Amino acid sequence: MERRPGVPRLLREINDRAALELLLATGPMTRGQIGDLTGLSKVTASQTLARLEERGLVEVVGAQAGGRGPNAALYSVIASSAYVAGLEVGPDLISTAVADIHGRTVAEVTVDPDGHDDPVPVVHDAIVKACRSAKVSLGKLRGVVIGTPGVVDPRSGDVRFSFDLPGWHEGIHEALAGDLKREVTIENDVNLAAIAERADGAAKGLDDFVLLWAGRGLGLAVVLGGKLHRGRSGSAGEIGYLPVPGVPLPEDIRTEPGRLPSLAGGLQSLVSAEAVAELARGYGFAAESAGECVRVAIEAGEAGEPLLDDIAHRLALGVAAVCVILDPGLVVLAGEVGHAGGAALNERVEEAVARICPVRPQVDTSTVTGNPVLRGAVLAALGQAREELI
Repeated sequence: MERRPGVPRLLREINDRAALELLLATGPMTRGQIGDLTGLSKVTASQTLARLEERGLVEVVGAQAGGRGPNAALYSVIASSAYVAGLEVGPDLISTAVADIHGRTVAEVTVDPDGHDDPVPVVHDAIVKACRSAKVSLGKLRGVVIGTPGVVDPRSGDVRFSFDLPGWHEGIHEALAGDLKREVTIENDVNLAAIAERADGAAKGLDDFVLLWAGRGLGLAVVLGGKLHRGRSGSAGEIGYLPVPGVPLPEDIRTEPGRLPSLAGGLQSLVSAEAVAELARGYGFAAESAGECVRVAIEAGEAGEPLLDDIAHRLALGVAAVCVILDPGLVVLAGEVGHAGGAALNERVEEAVARICPVRPQVDTSTVTGNPVLRGAVLAALGQAREELI
């Protein structure tokens, strides 16, 4: 029989991976539970856990009472075996969260770019401050994911254009990786919000849904078959450019060096936060923000219904266009307008969509607590770190 000296090592690696994945997914387990769920014998499960202990990846965290025999040891992945950093970058603030391998946030800080145009030192400073707050060395980070507005080029990893972040140009992705001495991922902020929604929010566990973000900007994240759909150029979901009836088209959307495309016209001009606030003033509801305008209209009862109907009709133009092509089943409304509208806006959008297209999706409000973009960045970084660890 031909000898295959690499097979035992490969089997050990497969067993170690299976046990580690199980512990990361489900939490503390006994040797017997790990064996039952992975199909490993008691002896093999014990050997696997011993190897993981030697590598400093798992530890005994307690005991589980059983039958007549002794209590069984409970094993868990060591929380400090790896850390990740997630960032949300905006024009005025950079929020950074550091989490352990279980996804528990151990520190969160916000810094002001203070007018600095070069993103590299600003991001570096934000991550260093978050690591210092978490008492974690920069070298312990196994994943760094940065959420930004705009289109991210899947080939270069750079932000191809962003109205709010002119300093994030070609070459920044490589410069950040060189500065931090580790791989860095830049991802569209709305895509990251969808990752958080699927993990912890209204779309938990769903394989097909879209998330429409209506805030200062307008964006759409598409999840199909459990995976984000970014498109060949990374532009999938740039719904702000969607042509809609009665609204001028953007005059010139070409991108050239030193020049950003126009966003005048299209769906953006109807349901961005600025557009909603202007619409609300026309109905007599003035407030400091678009979200507050929507909340005031809801509290006004019957007097606020015309404004809510108008906002829902505008949103429905975009939702219907997406649904007749993708038929996602669920549409999650996020951003300040979506959050403020709640059930009152959801119901109106559902009805408005049903009137203009043959698809009637379920419309829900995002239920992710805290900062969904930041949470999504942490979750994306965790996926990278766990894969590396395994």
